Amino acid sequence: MAKRGGGFPGMGGNMNQLMKQAQKMQKQMEDTTKALEETTYEATAGGGVVTVVVSGKKEVVSVSLEEEVVDPDDIEMLEDLIVAATNEALRKMEEDSQAKMGKITGGLGGMGGGFPF
Repeated sequence: MAKRGGGFPGMGGNMNQLMKQAQKMQKQMEDTTKALEETTYEATAGGGVVTVVVSGKKEVVSVSLEEEVVDPDDIEMLEDLIVAATNEALRKMEEDSQAKMGKITGGLGGMGGGFPF
C-alpha cells in the first residue's frame, strides 16, 4: 500500500531544504530592503550648481542650489537642472537596489515567473 500525505516520494528532504533557503532569502531581502531605505543617494547637475539627495524610499531628501544658478530671467534652466539631478539620484538608487537584490536572488528572475524586483 502507498504512503499518503507525503507529497512525492523522496522529495521530503529536498522540499525542507528549499523552504529553509526560501526563508533565508526572504530574511536577507527584508534586511537589504531596510538598509536600502535608510541609504541616501546624491547627484549633481550643471557642474555641481544643483545637488539633489534622495532616499532609498524614492523620496527627495534635499535640494541644494549654488547662488549663481538662481537667475530670475532663466527659471527654466534651473528647473531642468533640478529635474536632471533628481533623475540621476533616483537612477543611482535603482541601480544600487537592483545590484544588492540581485546578489540575494542569484539570478532567479530568469526562471520563468521571476521576482518583481
